[in-house]
Amino acid sequence: MCCDLKRRFLLLYATQKGQAKAIAEEIWQQAGAHGLEADMHCISEMDKYNLATEKDPVVFVISTTGTGDPPDSARKFVNKIQDTTLPPDHFAHLQYGLLGLGDSEYTFFCNGGKTVDRRLQELGAQHFYNTGLADDCVGLELVVDPWIDGLWIALKEALLLQKENEGMSSDVDAVSGSLSAAPHIVHELNLSSEVQNLKLEDEGVKSSDVLTQKLVDINLVASAGDTEPSLVRSVPPLSQSALNIPALPPEYIEVKFQGTHGEDPHLSSLVSEGTTFEVPVTKAVQLTSKDAIKTALLLELDIQDTVFDYQPGDAFCVICPNNVNEVEELLQILGLSEKGEYFVCVKVKQGTKKKGATHPQHIPERSTLKFILTWCLEIRAIPKKAFLRALVECTSDAGEKRRLQELCSRQGATDYTRFIRESNVCLLDLLHAFPSCKPSLNLLIEHLPKLQARSYSVSSSNLYQPGKLCFVFNIVEFPACPTRPVSRKGVCTGWLAELVAPLLHPSKTTVDTKGGSLSTEKIFIFAHPNSTFHLPADPSVPFIMVGPGTGISPFIGFLQHRQKLREERTDWEFGETWLFFGCRHQDRDYLFKQLRCFLENGTLTHLKVCFSRDSTTTEVAPPKYVQDVIRLYAKEVARVLLKERGYFYVCGDKKHMADGVSDAVVDIISMEMEVDKLEAMKILATLREAKRYLQDVWS
Repeated sequence: MCCDLKRRFLLLYATQKGQAKAIAEEIWQQAGAHGLEADMHCISEMDKYNLATEKDPVVFVISTTGTGDPPDSARKFVNKIQDTTLPPDHFAHLQYGLLGLGDSEYTFFCNGGKTVDRRLQELGAQHFYNTGLADDCVGLELVVDPWIDGLWIALKEALLLQKENEGMSSDVDAVSGSLSAAPHIVHELNLSSEVQNLKLEDEGVKSSDVLTQKLVDINLVASAGDTEPSLVRSVPPLSQSALNIPALPPEYIEVKFQGTHGEDPHLSSLVSEGTTFEVPVTKAVQLTSKDAIKTALLLELDIQDTVFDYQPGDAFCVICPNNVNEVEELLQILGLSEKGEYFVCVKVKQGTKKKGATHPQHIPERSTLKFILTWCLEIRAIPKKAFLRALVECTSDAGEKRRLQELCSRQGATDYTRFIRESNVCLLDLLHAFPSCKPSLNLLIEHLPKLQARSYSVSSSNLYQPGKLCFVFNIVEFPACPTRPVSRKGVCTGWLAELVAPLLHPSKTTVDTKGGSLSTEKIFIFAHPNSTFHLPADPSVPFIMVGPGTGISPFIGFLQHRQKLREERTDWEFGETWLFFGCRHQDRDYLFKQLRCFLENGTLTHLKVCFSRDSTTTEVAPPKYVQDVIRLYAKEVARVLLKERGYFYVCGDKKHMADGVSDAVVDIISMEMEVDKLEAMKILATLREAKRYLQDVWS
């Protein structure tokens, strides 16, 4: 730089599961190549920055969690800026850009970022760069990559404007030229008529120092007979294109093998979200018949010797391991089968070029290799483009190398989405598809994310069953396909099903380990309370529940709790209750036939069911889906929800059910209130804001 222009900008991230942090780190990493310096902090570290006095541009990366809430790490920040005593010009000096992360499968898309963005605007802050909203449903990278590409020019212009305003206009022209000439990272594949030569231009790397690598002939990537692309094969025009590939992420982890003596860390050390409890599984029931399309299990946990507490509607998390066979397979491919029981010491590599490199919090400093691969790393994670870029350097076959380059390139974005993201390809799938790829252990630790605990809705009431916690789940199945050589079960549901197999009787009868000789398996759990998805505080308020399939799970807890309250509080007034339940077949997957008991004892006022796959001989076909049944009771639904100010709960699949239910409610509001659809949508939005239309859904 030719003058003392500040090149600093403040970079704040708010993350729940690490996605926003990873993107912020990518921005941080690229900043130097553009002549800029990112001062990065988690948004919760409020002692390390002060927006009230911040003069430099600020970049936010904010994810969304729960029902449109900012991440836990942003709660303190959001509470602070939502202080109603702040004047409207509180942040009038602030220039910022914001990248929000979300999933359009959910109602409040990117609401974490939108909440912060809206409040900053209300307090006078100004955008120096347009807000970006990235959608995990279609691929965050479709918005994130171009947003980051455009960020640098916007930042430079904001910094120049800042200096102009500070009276440094004499230096502006020189500064502008200097910033424009700042080194950029360019990774480009140029094709000649016979071979492709990989050319790399990177900050601090001279072209003479770069290995020029002869790659495969185009015809080997896509032979004349191949007209359809696949995971391992491309076709023109991609196979004949010059490629822009990401910068090679610098290595920053060092792994040293030690002896076999010692003990692995306790699983509770892997959890930072709350207190962990080890509890026995005391009961297991298969709720579906053998010929059902999906297998649903109910498990009962004994929590009486713990301080674990919950309300109906809450969720909790299960700490689960990766599949043991997949871990063994990965060890074999890595050539480390005999090292699985060895302890490894994981440290930050000395002299790494990664800025601010720190030890991954989810990796113990010392544990066995098998412990890391089993309990710490999400080996089923869909590889990000940065990981693919790193795998290129571990691949010896020229054709395989070229295809991995394509999949991580900007030109190969469509193929990445189709063959990696939408196909749920994981590391093992890639290593099978590209057998010459031999990554190092440190590369896996650097790029594989934390193995997340799995969340489940509580399906019981502590009032109805003291000391017990029940939950229901379908065993997730991933069939074999061209990109996945073998079928797999869900990481957690497959493990749980295997764990409780001795408790499951073929006749579906319940086996209680306390009365038998079977050993009691234990699992580790921690609370994940739902702040809103609870019974109305006033028991006289009516409510409607919609829960097809395993979406009925929390409503069993609702009804158990309500039944116990009715027995104990005979002087209370209890409101009307509705339940809309649906499944494929009445005789195969009607999960809780005891719903009829709740109806008979008055706990449940109305039970409406439907079966989407059962054949019928009636002239008028019955409704197949819960949203169709809801429409049949339009006047009753409108009365409960609008006139009696009741609550409406939806639990289950977002894409195939919750949106349909929402559409049905909008139509009912429109019809019963005699307003157009747009106005009806606004009314439903008001109900959501008032926490009277509540969803607990998954994609």
